[in-house]
Amino acid sequence: MRERHRQDLESLTLTTQPIKTFKLFILAVFLYFKRSVLYLLAKGGWLMLLSTLIAALGILLVTIEGPHEKHVEEVSKYVRFGLWWVALGVASSIGLGSGLHTFVLYLGPHIALFTIKAMQCGRVDLKSAPYDTIQLKRGPSWLDKSCEEFGPPLFLSSHGSRVPLSSILPQVQMEAILWGLGTALGELPPYFISRAASISGSKVDAMEEFDASSSEDSGIIATHLNQIKRWLLTHSQHLNFFTILVLASVPNPLFDLAGIMCGQFGIPFWKFFLATLIGKAIIKTHIQTVFIISVCNNQLLDWIENELIWVLSLIPGFDSYLPTLTAKLHAVKDKYLSAPRPVPNIKEKWEISFASIWNTVVWLMLMNFFVKIVNATAQRYLKKQQEELEKISASTHSD
Repeated sequence: MRERHRQDLESLTLTTQPIKTFKLFILAVFLYFKRSVLYLLAKGGWLMLLSTLIAALGILLVTIEGPHEKHVEEVSKYVRFGLWWVALGVASSIGLGSGLHTFVLYLGPHIALFTIKAMQCGRVDLKSAPYDTIQLKRGPSWLDKSCEEFGPPLFLSSHGSRVPLSSILPQVQMEAILWGLGTALGELPPYFISRAASISGSKVDAMEEFDASSSEDSGIIATHLNQIKRWLLTHSQHLNFFTILVLASVPNPLFDLAGIMCGQFGIPFWKFFLATLIGKAIIKTHIQTVFIISVCNNQLLDWIENELIWVLSLIPGFDSYLPTLTAKLHAVKDKYLSAPRPVPNIKEKWEISFASIWNTVVWLMLMNFFVKIVNATAQRYLKKQQEELEKISASTHSD
């Protein structure tokens, strides 16, 4: 029976059994929604009442006409702005390593585009409002504007516009922090699932899979990853606030396992969440943001250029080529940071083709993300049914 159940789980995917998989996914979602509603009605009646009152007040403000409409519209823009970046962060970290890479798709390009635009125009007051960013089906207003519409440059030097990092960072800081907050929230499901399994006296599925696969994986990379996982497993009883903070502050694919360990060994929720929040929303996002700004505002390129020239100057007979090499490097940087010249037909075709390719890539990643969620949810629901059948069968044989 167990062997048959294992084969059924492995074959339950949208590609092999689409109807059955989607049916089990719908049943699992309905069951989760039903349990959540019953839990809120039983223990969170005041929360339901408060949510209902807030929703009713929001509906009244939206439907009733009056002088408050412009304020409601402004607040709704801020709410959509916050929810958009938090949702992208959640999508990036949720799913035990199968999340959507929203930093590469949205936050990183947004920071890079704003930095390059600020370098081109020599000023950072480009946004019409804090929510003037990349959002769903809408781009920022400053992206397509010419620099003359913003006014003369405010940051000038002998080498052109040089906007300091300290001026650019506050302009994109809120988006990065909201995205980091979303990544911290996306790390909570593994913690809660593991904690619930620990309270019930069982192991979470991810730990069982790790125990089963750690001896089967071969190869250098798999061996080293298993060694790191094994070390984290043996030292997880001693996880403290500082350790969780360090693990959350650096990009690593093993933080899901750290969350599972924290839940399995009873680390308090607020200790885990605060350390994760500070590490991901403050430290990690600022490291990534500062790196992208440093690349796009020429500071990192200047440092690389100076170090390269210093190394080449140590080579005998290379001094005569340094002026030519320096001139070529400056030409490449100026071309990289300069605004493109208007070429009507070619530019229009290129923008159309680039937009279509970019949208295709994003939709493919979204579809892959959705397929993984559906498969995992359906398999988890089927596994619970199989466990109940095995218990019934075991009790029947014992009788």
